[in-house]
Amino acid sequence: MIEFTPARTRFEIETISQLAHEIWNEHYVPFLGQAQIDYMLERLQSANAIEKQIADGFEYALVRVDSIAEGYLGVQREPERSRLFLSKLYVRKGARGRGLSRRMLEHIEQLAREAGLRSIWLTVNKQNPAIAVYEHLGFKRVGEVVVDIGSGYVMDDFSYERAV
Repeated sequence: MIEFTPARTRFEIETISQLAHEIWNEHYVPFLGQAQIDYMLERLQSANAIEKQIADGFEYALVRVDSIAEGYLGVQREPERSRLFLSKLYVRKGARGRGLSRRMLEHIEQLAREAGLRSIWLTVNKQNPAIAVYEHLGFKRVGEVVVDIGSGYVMDDFSYERAV
Protein backbone atom coordinates (compact mmCIF):
# COMPACT_ATOMS: atom_id res chain seq x y z
CA MET A 1 0.00 0.00 0.00
CA ILE A 2 1.28 3.47 -0.93
CA GLU A 3 0.79 6.34 1.51
CA PHE A 4 1.40 10.04 0.90
CA THR A 5 1.99 11.82 4.21
CA PRO A 6 2.19 15.63 4.06
CA ALA A 7 5.37 16.72 5.84
CA ARG A 8 4.24 18.68 8.87
CA THR A 9 6.25 17.36 11.79
CA ARG A 10 9.98 17.70 12.42
CA PHE A 11 10.26 13.89 12.26
CA GLU A 12 8.70 13.78 8.77
CA ILE A 13 10.92 16.63 7.59
CA GLU A 14 14.04 14.97 8.99
CA THR A 15 13.04 11.69 7.33
CA ILE A 16 12.75 13.49 3.98
CA SER A 17 16.15 15.11 4.53
CA GLN A 18 17.68 11.69 5.29
CA LEU A 19 16.10 10.24 2.13
CA ALA A 20 17.49 13.18 0.15
CA HIS A 21 20.99 12.48 1.42
CA GLU A 22 20.73 8.81 0.50
CA ILE A 23 19.12 9.31 -2.93
CA TRP A 24 21.13 12.35 -4.04
CA ASN A 25 24.47 10.77 -3.06
CA GLU A 26 23.60 7.57 -4.91
CA HIS A 27 22.10 9.22 -8.00
CA TYR A 28 23.76 12.60 -8.64
CA VAL A 29 27.40 12.24 -7.60
CA PRO A 30 28.44 10.50 -10.85
CA PHE A 31 27.50 13.52 -12.98
CA LEU A 32 27.56 16.48 -10.58
CA GLY A 33 30.36 15.51 -8.19
CA GLN A 34 30.41 15.10 -4.41
CA ALA A 35 31.24 18.72 -3.59
CA GLN A 36 28.24 20.10 -5.48
CA ILE A 37 25.91 17.48 -3.99
CA ASP A 38 27.11 18.27 -0.46
CA TYR A 39 26.52 21.98 -1.12
CA MET A 40 23.05 21.44 -2.62
CA LEU A 41 21.94 19.03 0.11
CA GLU A 42 22.84 21.52 2.82
CA ARG A 43 21.35 24.48 0.98
CA LEU A 44 18.19 22.80 -0.39
CA GLN A 45 17.46 19.55 1.42
CA SER A 46 18.60 19.89 5.01
CA ALA A 47 15.76 19.73 7.53
CA ASN A 48 16.08 23.47 8.15
CA ALA A 49 16.01 24.26 4.42
CA ILE A 50 12.91 22.10 3.93
CA GLU A 51 11.16 23.78 6.87
CA LYS A 52 11.87 27.19 5.31
CA GLN A 53 10.57 26.03 1.93
CA ILE A 54 7.36 24.78 3.55
CA ALA A 55 6.97 28.14 5.32
CA ASP A 56 7.38 29.79 1.89
CA GLY A 57 4.56 27.74 0.32
CA PHE A 58 6.13 24.48 -0.81
CA GLU A 59 4.32 21.27 0.02
CA TYR A 60 6.37 18.16 0.77
CA ALA A 61 5.07 14.64 1.21
CA LEU A 62 6.76 11.51 2.47
CA VAL A 63 5.97 8.48 0.30
CA ARG A 64 5.73 5.15 2.08
CA VAL A 65 5.26 1.72 0.56
CA ASP A 66 3.98 -0.83 3.08
CA SER A 67 4.97 1.60 5.86
CA ILE A 68 8.56 1.98 4.59
CA ALA A 69 9.75 5.43 3.51
CA GLU A 70 10.73 4.92 -0.12
CA GLY A 71 10.64 8.45 -1.48
CA TYR A 72 9.36 11.99 -1.26
CA LEU A 73 7.90 14.74 -3.36
CA GLY A 74 7.75 18.50 -3.23
CA VAL A 75 5.45 20.85 -5.12
CA GLN A 76 4.50 24.50 -5.19
CA ARG A 77 1.20 25.80 -6.51
CA GLU A 78 1.36 28.69 -8.97
CA PRO A 79 -2.29 29.74 -9.32
CA GLU A 80 -1.42 32.97 -11.13
CA ARG A 81 -0.02 30.85 -13.98
CA SER A 82 -2.51 27.98 -13.49
CA ARG A 83 0.24 25.45 -12.97
CA LEU A 84 1.95 23.35 -10.33
CA PHE A 85 5.74 23.30 -9.99
CA LEU A 86 7.01 19.78 -9.38
CA SER A 87 10.19 20.57 -7.50
CA LYS A 88 11.02 17.15 -6.05
CA LEU A 89 10.15 13.58 -7.04
CA TYR A 90 12.66 11.14 -5.59
CA VAL A 91 12.56 7.38 -5.10
CA ARG A 92 15.09 5.19 -3.30
CA LYS A 93 17.14 2.98 -5.61
CA GLY A 94 15.62 -0.27 -4.30
CA ALA A 95 12.08 0.98 -5.00
CA ARG A 96 12.67 2.12 -8.58
CA GLY A 97 11.24 0.29 -11.56
CA ARG A 98 8.01 -0.75 -9.81
CA GLY A 99 5.72 2.07 -10.92
CA LEU A 100 6.14 4.23 -7.83
CA SER A 101 7.06 7.34 -9.86
CA ARG A 102 3.85 6.94 -11.86
CA ARG A 103 1.80 6.67 -8.67
CA MET A 104 3.53 9.73 -7.26
CA LEU A 105 2.74 11.66 -10.43
CA GLU A 106 -0.93 10.57 -10.20
CA HIS A 107 -0.99 11.99 -6.66
CA ILE A 108 0.59 15.23 -7.89
CA GLU A 109 -1.95 15.46 -10.71
CA GLN A 110 -4.73 15.11 -8.14
CA LEU A 111 -3.24 17.98 -6.13
CA ALA A 112 -3.17 20.10 -9.29
CA ARG A 113 -6.76 19.21 -10.21
CA GLU A 114 -8.03 19.97 -6.71
CA ALA A 115 -6.38 23.40 -6.97
CA GLY A 116 -7.91 24.02 -10.41
CA LEU A 117 -4.50 24.12 -12.12
CA ARG A 118 -4.04 23.20 -15.79
CA SER A 119 -0.47 21.91 -15.95
CA ILE A 120 2.52 20.56 -14.07
CA TRP A 121 6.03 21.76 -14.84
CA LEU A 122 9.48 20.76 -13.62
CA THR A 123 13.17 21.21 -14.20
CA VAL A 124 15.63 18.34 -14.54
CA ASN A 125 19.41 18.35 -14.86
CA LYS A 126 20.46 17.91 -18.48
CA GLN A 127 22.62 14.90 -17.55
CA ASN A 128 20.00 13.18 -15.38
CA PRO A 129 18.97 9.73 -16.64
CA ALA A 130 15.52 10.43 -15.12
CA ILE A 131 14.75 12.55 -18.19
CA ALA A 132 13.61 9.34 -19.87
CA VAL A 133 11.16 8.69 -17.02
CA TYR A 134 9.62 12.16 -17.29
CA GLU A 135 9.28 11.82 -21.05
CA HIS A 136 7.72 8.36 -20.61
CA LEU A 137 5.23 9.94 -18.18
CA GLY A 138 4.15 12.43 -20.86
CA PHE A 139 6.22 15.51 -20.07
CA LYS A 140 7.40 17.58 -23.05
CA ARG A 141 10.59 19.62 -23.08
CA VAL A 142 9.69 23.32 -23.24
CA GLY A 143 13.00 25.05 -22.55
CA GLU A 144 16.28 25.29 -20.72
CA VAL A 145 17.09 26.94 -17.40
CA VAL A 146 20.49 27.81 -15.95
CA VAL A 147 20.44 29.03 -12.34
CA ASP A 148 23.44 30.21 -10.35
CA ILE A 149 23.06 28.61 -6.91
CA GLY A 150 26.19 30.14 -5.42
CA SER A 151 29.70 28.99 -4.55
CA GLY A 152 30.50 28.59 -8.25
CA TYR A 153 27.72 26.04 -8.87
CA VAL A 154 24.90 26.23 -11.37
CA MET A 155 21.83 24.14 -12.04
CA ASP A 156 21.89 23.46 -15.80
CA ASP A 157 18.44 22.06 -16.48
CA PHE A 158 15.81 21.37 -19.07
CA SER A 159 12.27 22.47 -18.24
CA TYR A 160 9.36 20.16 -18.95
CA GLU A 161 5.60 20.59 -18.81
CA ARG A 162 2.53 18.43 -19.09
CA ALA A 163 -1.17 19.21 -19.08
CA VAL A 164 -3.28 17.86 -16.22
